[in-house]
Amino acid sequence: MLNNKSILITGGTGSFGKKFTEMILQKYDPKKIIIYSRDEFKQDVMKKELTQKIPDKISKLRFFIGDVRDKDRLYRAFKDVDYVIHAAAMKQVPACEYNPFEAIKTNIHGAQNIIDAALDKDVKKVVALSTDKAVNPINLYGGTKLVSDKLFVSANAYSGEEGAVFSVVRYGNVSGSRGSVIPLFKELIEKGNLELPITDERMTRFWMTLDDAVNLVIRALNESKGGETYVFKNPSYKVTDIAEAMNPGAKIKIIGIREGEKLHECMITSEDSRRTYEYDDHYIIYPDFIWWNKENYFKEGGNLIEENWEYNSGTNDEWLDIESLQKKIRKLDI
Repeated sequence: MLNNKSILITGGTGSFGKKFTEMILQKYDPKKIIIYSRDEFKQDVMKKELTQKIPDKISKLRFFIGDVRDKDRLYRAFKDVDYVIHAAAMKQVPACEYNPFEAIKTNIHGAQNIIDAALDKDVKKVVALSTDKAVNPINLYGGTKLVSDKLFVSANAYSGEEGAVFSVVRYGNVSGSRGSVIPLFKELIEKGNLELPITDERMTRFWMTLDDAVNLVIRALNESKGGETYVFKNPSYKVTDIAEAMNPGAKIKIIGIREGEKLHECMITSEDSRRTYEYDDHYIIYPDFIWWNKENYFKEGGNLIEENWEYNSGTNDEWLDIESLQKKIRKLDI
């Protein structure tokens, strides 16, 4: 599917973009992969890292400086592109709260620019990365991503019969990624800290790796027909168990829940349950618009989930214990 295709990743120097690029170059033979981002230093670092790992494929990479706010630059970058992965966003909750207009420009106006460029430049498919924070949002970051998700789903109404197909993949905290708790704990342990900070001892999260995240995007590229929101099936864990798994017997310091932070991740709300189907290793939330019909857009093999069911890390059926967490953490590239 991805062989001899041109793929563009916005925000391509982030944790996801680097892992996606590496996995695609290892498994497929794309025509080229365009890394579209603002920071030339991160692009240079990424190029050097991949040159070491997969030197025979480095000629397929193109590093394109640009901002998703810049519509003209996007139009230039999207020329002859088959697939777009939209990973660029302002993600830091405090930064978005203090700079709300900037978050809106990147996360909302930038999403609209991606959609316009994809429609006008004959892109085949766009997969937008979302977050659990877009579900019942309590902070501006989540609010902007909720709007972004709705823009991408609704964009299918403007595609026509042969136009771009837009879908969304929704992630929680990706274990071991930049900004997640595991690298923080690792750094503190290596410095000899005797206490690990926990915001609230009741806090739970879903376990998901970067490999899982990439594979879900590949699924969306392969299967999507328009308007789907893909959610990966994940086991849950307690954040206190992560601390114990990484430093057995260590003291825990409760520092209090941060502004805009939830005790539990929610990926699918009870309100969305009426439109959510369960498949082997993932869920799909289908849109509820007049243009969407089951005959044209539905993926066979799914079962409608129970009404009022909610996919929440605190009430999940599958959990990781401390021993399981230790095994999984050892496999992470951190």
